[in-house]
Order: sequence, then C-alpha cells, then structure tokens
Amino acid sequence: MRTTTNTLGNDRTVTFRYTAEELAEFGTIIRAKLSVAEEGLRMASESLSHHASNGTEDTYAGHKGLEEGNSSLEREELMLVVTRQQKFIKQLNLALERIRLGNYGICRVSGARIPKERLLLVPHTTTCIAVKHDRSPTT
Repeated sequence: MRTTTNTLGNDRTVTFRYTAEELAEFGTIIRAKLSVAEEGLRMASESLSHHASNGTEDTYAGHKGLEEGNSSLEREELMLVVTRQQKFIKQLNLALERIRLGNYGICRVSGARIPKERLLLVPHTTTCIAVKHDRSPTT
C-alpha cells in the first residue's frame, strides 16, 4: 500500500489513496453490481409497464373491487423499486467516475481513506463510517 499526503483546499488531508490495482478491483466489483442493478431495473420497469397495460386479463369484473386495491399497491411498490434502482445505478456510475478520477475511497467530509471492508459492502459510499455515525439522527 502506497502512502501519499495531499492537502486539499479546505484544510483536509488525504493520507492514503488506493493503488491503481486496488481501484481496478473496485471497478470490477462496481461494474458487476451495476449490471445486476440494471437488470433489476429492466425487470421492474417491464413489470410496471405490464401493470399499466389494459390486456384481456382485466376484463372479468367478478373480483374487481379487491383486485384494484392490490393492483394499485403492487404498482406503487414497483414504482418505488424502479426509483431506488435508478438512484443506486446513478450512485454506482458516480463511483466509477471517482475511480476514473483517482479519488475513489476518500471520504468527502474528512479526507480520510475509507476502509476497504466498507467499500466492499457499500461500494458507492462517499463517507467513512465515523462521518456516517456523526451524521446519523439520534434516537
């Protein structure tokens, strides 16, 4: 592991950066997660458009009242899934951009290197765990 020190304009100091090999490893992990997320988005979007269609399966009025409520709930849940997947995909793409720029894995608040273990669990994170805990709402 290479150690470098770079002073940033806002009095934060980066003490460790990940090597090009480590960044490539993170890139591989992120691209795999991105592929799965894009497939999930595709499936949810197709399912959502299927719920919006007026095919022949909705012409029987026998149980229409109960099914309309279930259909609306399913549609809302699918819209939430689509929105979450879109946000996740955007975050993964931003993480790939940070890798390209060479500043991936550096906490945007403290300037410290985010531990590899955290990045493996949450590869799109931009903060170290200490900052995350400081910003978490107290109960």
